[in-house]
Amino acid sequence: MELGLDDRVALVTGAYRGTGRGIAAVLAAEGARVWLHGFEAPVAEREASALRAECGDVRAVAGDICSDVGAAQVCEAVLRGGGRIDVLVNNYGVAAGPGWLDGGTEDWIESYQRNVVTGVRLARALVPGMRERGFGRVIFVGTVGSLRPGNRTPHYYAAKAALPNLTVGLAKELAGTGITVNIVSPGIIATDEVRERFRRAAEKRGLGGDEVEMERRAVAEWMPNPCARAGRVEEVGALVAFLASRHAGYINGANLRIDGGAADAAV
Repeated sequence: MELGLDDRVALVTGAYRGTGRGIAAVLAAEGARVWLHGFEAPVAEREASALRAECGDVRAVAGDICSDVGAAQVCEAVLRGGGRIDVLVNNYGVAAGPGWLDGGTEDWIESYQRNVVTGVRLARALVPGMRERGFGRVIFVGTVGSLRPGNRTPHYYAAKAALPNLTVGLAKELAGTGITVNIVSPGIIATDEVRERFRRAAEKRGLGGDEVEMERRAVAEWMPNPCARAGRVEEVGALVAFLASRHAGYINGANLRIDGGAADAAV
């Protein structure tokens, strides 16, 4: 299927590793011009350079989107470098924080800042241009944990749970403008960091097996799902690319789970 992304410009936040990097790679492979965001310029440029060699037009942009000033600098840089952003992928987020009875109020506020307000800043800055052109795609990256939270990192799950609500509200705000707003909610994804976690868990228990077997055991314990495996970053990227495409104009305000069925699986 031709997605029609050849003339589109995308910004993917937190794309210097993991799922964000995978999303940037798929968008570039589909023909979009992609801005790969990172917090540190050398890291962002390294990853953008690697993706340029692999799959297409990927450029680096760096800045601290956890602050108003930093987010404004990122937006100014991409608009100065390309004139517009057609597709905003608010991927950046941090699954961290103390337990329920540890830490303080500042931990809850910081998690909301990182996982919600970062995306709000960029949407507020870039949506007006989309509205003027009559086309835009705003895509948030959430988590199945907003529907199926664990007892660890409650700050993260609570913050991410705000994104489906925010998505619907923004979609209604932009009704009739040609801009759609959606959220994709991944389950456990086999990023390099997660694969390393699988290996460490197996070693700690003295369990053998190849990577496939280690993954199967870990997924069954941590996030069982009918697919009996972890997702792949390119699968998340493919879903985001479809939502960014001309074929997805009637998908709006949706929370699309990509979790192997984990949200409905027995705990």
